[in-house]
Amino acid sequence: MSMEPHGELCIDPPDLGADSFAGEVELVVPYTEPAVTRAVLERAAALTEGLNARISLVAVQALPYPTPFVCPTAVYRYLVDQLVDLADGCPVPVAPQVVLARSREEGFRHALKSETTVLVGTRRHFWRTAEERLAKSLVADGHKVVLLHLAA
Repeated sequence: MSMEPHGELCIDPPDLGADSFAGEVELVVPYTEPAVTRAVLERAAALTEGLNARISLVAVQALPYPTPFVCPTAVYRYLVDQLVDLADGCPVPVAPQVVLARSREEGFRHALKSETTVLVGTRRHFWRTAEERLAKSLVADGHKVVLLHLAA
C-alpha cells in the first residue's frame, strides 16, 4: 500500500520561481502574532516581487466548546485592527479576514480553498512550534505550504 502525499511543504525558499507562474499568484498568510506576521508579509512581498500577487491574511479566532459561537466585540475589533495595520504596511495587496471556528485547524479548513499556497512563519526553536504543527496539518489537507523560519 503506497501513501501519496496530499500537499507540498517547502522550507525557507529563496523565491517562488517566477518562471513557473503565468497568472495571478494567490497566497494565504495565517495571523499568528504581529511581529511574526509582519515579517512573513515582508518575505511574501520579496518572494513575489515581479509577480502579480494577492495575499489573504487570515486570523482564526478559536471558540472552544461550550463557549457560545460569538466573538466578543472587543476581541473582534482588536483582531480587525491588527490585520488592517499589517495589511496597510505591505506593498502587495492584502485582504484581511477573521474566521470564527471551534479550533484553529477547523477555521483554516473552512477559510482555504483546495491546494492553496500558504506562507507560515515561525521562530526557530529546538521543539516543534504551533506554526510548524499548523503547517503539517495544512499539508495533510492538501495545501502547498511554505514554512519560513524567522530570526528569534
